[in-house]
Amino acid sequence: MTRTQQEAEAIVAGITLTHPDRVLWPERGITKLQLARYYEAIEAWLMPALANRPLALLRCPDGRTGSCFFQKHPGKTMSSEIPRVSIREKDAVASYMYVREISDVVRLVQMGVLELHVWGSHVDDLERPDLMVLDLDPDPELAWPEVIRAAKQLRERLNALGLASFPRVTGGRGMHVVVPLKPSAEWDAVKAFSLTIAAGLAKDDPDRFTTNMAKSKRIGKVFIDYLRNGRGATAIASYSTRAREGAPVAVPLSWDELRTTMPPDGYDLVSVERRLRRLRADPWREFDEARRPLPRS
Repeated sequence: MTRTQQEAEAIVAGITLTHPDRVLWPERGITKLQLARYYEAIEAWLMPALANRPLALLRCPDGRTGSCFFQKHPGKTMSSEIPRVSIREKDAVASYMYVREISDVVRLVQMGVLELHVWGSHVDDLERPDLMVLDLDPDPELAWPEVIRAAKQLRERLNALGLASFPRVTGGRGMHVVVPLKPSAEWDAVKAFSLTIAAGLAKDDPDRFTTNMAKSKRIGKVFIDYLRNGRGATAIASYSTRAREGAPVAVPLSWDELRTTMPPDGYDLVSVERRLRRLRADPWREFDEARRPLPRS
């Protein structure tokens, strides 16, 4: 292989990357090869919560500042090696993508995928979610300590119902509060329950919370997005990068790690790898053990 060919290709997790030096985050100089190696390096942390869930993908073939688009169905341009599952939609049956192993993730990187979003259920049990995601989306002017305070209020409400919850910074200004469930209830029940939780907080503390999506109704408040619990809705996967300035990453944390001095988008590819090397234990190590059936409303 000539030097020119070597520069045009690279192999990660057995997958050949073309144009590995393509810059995906220009402000950081982060390339396609760096992104693929990042996922390969954190495979043990990434795959448990990512594998075997239907995906929605944000593709940015020319990097985050180029043209980006969401993709749920494979289409003609996606590698045929990426696993598929047939899912019933309203009027038809459609093909969705998922990953089984790290090589599948690298195939997605090769196709310009910068964000990995997942369903709350697995491909072998599509109609029964095994987690519930409440997305705290603050008014842009709201200070980060208020978001942490809101997350802890939500945690208390869930605890009172016998449900454990786990925080995840999302690479932006908001936060996910994720509840592990035993897959017993179907989508409509989980969505209705999440609405009940969100609406209860908004009723009890209307100065801090809202369930109204309108930007004009969020001023000074945290919007509790319960809609991620509907069938076909997705949430950013843990350890996925975001197609935003600085290459931030969605990172699971322990409740003790939520500090007002930490920036909500403070983790990137480099700092996540460093963090995982230093961690003595998974901050979500009790996630599976904490699964409970959805309480009856």
